[in-house]
Formats: sequence, structure tokens, C-alpha cells
Amino acid sequence: MRGCQGALAIGLAALSLACRTAHPPLVSAVIVDPTDRSRMALARAVSTALGGAPVTLADDALTHSSTLIVEPAWLRGPSGLPANGRRLGGPERFRLVKSGAECVLVRERTGDRFALAATACSPANDPP
Repeated sequence: MRGCQGALAIGLAALSLACRTAHPPLVSAVIVDPTDRSRMALARAVSTALGGAPVTLADDALTHSSTLIVEPAWLRGPSGLPANGRRLGGPERFRLVKSGAECVLVRERTGDRFALAATACSPANDPP
């Protein structure tokens, strides 16, 4: 019986180590040296997360903070003015993380992850 317990403990330790090495820790990050390609990758990831909705992001999005908050666009009437009525949906929060060498955008509400191609990022100095 003792041999089984020892084997079980060794197996659990090996599994724990394998899980840690398979998924690098996620570290809050910011984009460094943004390019047109990295901006397009970010906009594409946010749009995909929002079901293909068009998005407009600032050129310096995620370069000063690891958090991105995207407000839904107001519906507009035929004259181009905001339509009256209820605004559907609230803001969406995203967080940029560094996972190994990869920059990953995480939709906080769902946990969905989107790897950002052609994007360089480094750990963020966000306040706690």
C-alpha cells in the first residue's frame, strides 16, 4: 500500500510540473514599439471578440496600461445623430498579458484569449 501512495505522490508531482511548464505564467503587459501591423492585430482581435463589430482604437491603445475598455458605439439615425432610446450592452474590458514570448489579449468577461501577431510587449508597471 505504501508503494502505491509513493507512486501516486510522484505521479502528482510530475503532473503538476508538466502543467506548469506547458502554460507559462500570464503577466500583465503593455505594447512596446507599436506598428501598423500590431495595431491591426489588436483591432482584429477586439473585433473578433465582439462578434465582428467594427472597432476604432487609439494609436497608443495598450501602450501605457495593460487594460483596454471598449465602449459600444451609439446607434445613429438617418441624420447621423445618436438615436434616442436605450443603449444596449455595456463596456467590454480586455487585458493584455505576456505568456512566454507571446502577447495575448484576454477578454475579461469570458476569459477568451487572442494571440496578437506582429506585436511586441513587455511586463506592465500597472498600479496594484
